[in-house]
Amino acid sequence: MRRALILSLAHVLEAVHGFVSVRSNIALPVITRPMLYSFSSSSRSIAHYTTLKVDKLSNFDHDDHLSPKPPSDWQSQILSALSVIIDPDLNSDIVSLGFVKNIKIDESSSIVSLDLELTTPACPVKDSFVKQCEDIINGFVWTRGTEVTLTAQPTETPTGAPKGMSQIGAVIAVSSCKGGVGKSTTAVNLAFALERLGAKVGIFDADVYGPSLPTMVTPDDDNVRFVGRQIAPLQRGNVSLMSFGYVNEGSAVMRGPMVTQLLDQFLSLTNWGALDYLILDMPPGTGDIQLTLSQRLNITAAVIVTTPQELSFVDVERGVEMFDTVNVPCVAVVENMAYFETENSSARANAMDAETLRAKFKELLEEDGVLGDGTKAGDIANDLVKLVEQHSHEKGGETERIRIFGPGHKRRLSEQWGIEHTFSVPLLGKIAQNGDSGIPFIVDNPKSPQSEIYMGLAKSVVSEVAKLKFGKNKYARPIVSYDTDNGLIRVVDSTGEEKATTLSPAELRRGCRCAACVEEMTGKQILDPASIPDSIKPLNMAPTGNYALSVDWSDGHRSLYPYRQVRSMIGNKQVSGDKLRDALSSKKETVQA
Repeated sequence: MRRALILSLAHVLEAVHGFVSVRSNIALPVITRPMLYSFSSSSRSIAHYTTLKVDKLSNFDHDDHLSPKPPSDWQSQILSALSVIIDPDLNSDIVSLGFVKNIKIDESSSIVSLDLELTTPACPVKDSFVKQCEDIINGFVWTRGTEVTLTAQPTETPTGAPKGMSQIGAVIAVSSCKGGVGKSTTAVNLAFALERLGAKVGIFDADVYGPSLPTMVTPDDDNVRFVGRQIAPLQRGNVSLMSFGYVNEGSAVMRGPMVTQLLDQFLSLTNWGALDYLILDMPPGTGDIQLTLSQRLNITAAVIVTTPQELSFVDVERGVEMFDTVNVPCVAVVENMAYFETENSSARANAMDAETLRAKFKELLEEDGVLGDGTKAGDIANDLVKLVEQHSHEKGGETERIRIFGPGHKRRLSEQWGIEHTFSVPLLGKIAQNGDSGIPFIVDNPKSPQSEIYMGLAKSVVSEVAKLKFGKNKYARPIVSYDTDNGLIRVVDSTGEEKATTLSPAELRRGCRCAACVEEMTGKQILDPASIPDSIKPLNMAPTGNYALSVDWSDGHRSLYPYRQVRSMIGNKQVSGDKLRDALSSKKETVQA
């Protein structure tokens, strides 16, 4: 029966869908590194991994003499070997960063154990760190295995934080400058994506005029409880929730000063406990309430939500400028409703309906005569149709993206504002349905392509927050000034210890990549470099956000330069200078010879 089913499926799939049948034995994966997983009870411990070297398992208990004894400097050798593992966010090795702690070796078993203390439990590369540590340590002939315990650094108490927020590691504001762009949807799915990465997360709905959280997330228990004189946040799984809508049905009808006071009470009275990230679903706009929240909460970073229209891009600029006034870096932009996905015409033409497929299966089964046990061909045909539908669903068809609201501004955001992390979320009915049902989309559809977009956003937020909190001055703004005496722009990068490098104003002006100077969709330069005179000079230079420099030029133009572009121009200039010096030196040696 099973053989008939498989043969028929292969036959029909090959005939109908052009699949190639594979007639080979199925090989099971060979497990060479058995791994045991367990979660520690420690409040900041994440996971514990034990890996034993298979080639020595047979001798593990009895033949101790076959394994060399560790050398006297075994710890130095291991630390030296582990120093090749680089943290991609902090650009330094895990030994120098102090991640490797409590390194020990069991003399009886020759198993090396260590703690790997990460900056956050949600570290996107933690599995890679563990595997690299295991491979390196198990490479020594005198080791028999590795035990790696992942931990996270304890949360530092923010200065001047409200009482209930004293154990929160980072506050992430999700903001938009107008309503209806999907800000709350993004905030909720970002929170649950961070939770999937292993972080302790909370969501605070700061929009008392129209609270969205009670509709979008149904808590496990909607009874509000008190811890002493503080309110305990509600829970959905491992995510903490708080909104004005949970404690008071409907929206608030009150003036601005009262709203600010109400939010202040909420923040002070909610007992969040220990959280790695608190997602702050900001009210739309850039007014008094938003500025007060930004100043009161010591926000770590902001994510801005927009749509592809030109008007929305203007809102992104307003949002960046608002957060810049309170020294909050914008680390990502989400372009919501960016496109609509539909099955393309060729895929629709090749699609076969279930009834036609069922009839084809039945016909082939009866013709081949593979049924000898009284089984009805129709029953097997039904099973085969289900398998085909499941396969087609998992594989997914070819789709085309229809950009209803225009092409969007991801390139512009990156090139002008220096915001490297931009995400396009499609217009999808299922996302809206989940928002109305109280079940976050990423919880209900964890393996969907759209959920992967939210996971990418979460990983970017984790990465940027780690740079801001733990990175050295490399990620600080460079100091840019105009030397009027020499007519040069001086750039001192990050620490201020490096020698200042210079650019001519004309060089920088010709490098402008705004919409007036560069074609947005193709990247083709519109500006004619020859049209910029060497005498041009900056009238005003000021940082915009944490990642870009704004320059007002004497020709009336205003430019925005991501700091990475300024650094790149300096680097290219230095490389060109080195090549020129090498060429002159070579020419001089030739002449002398």
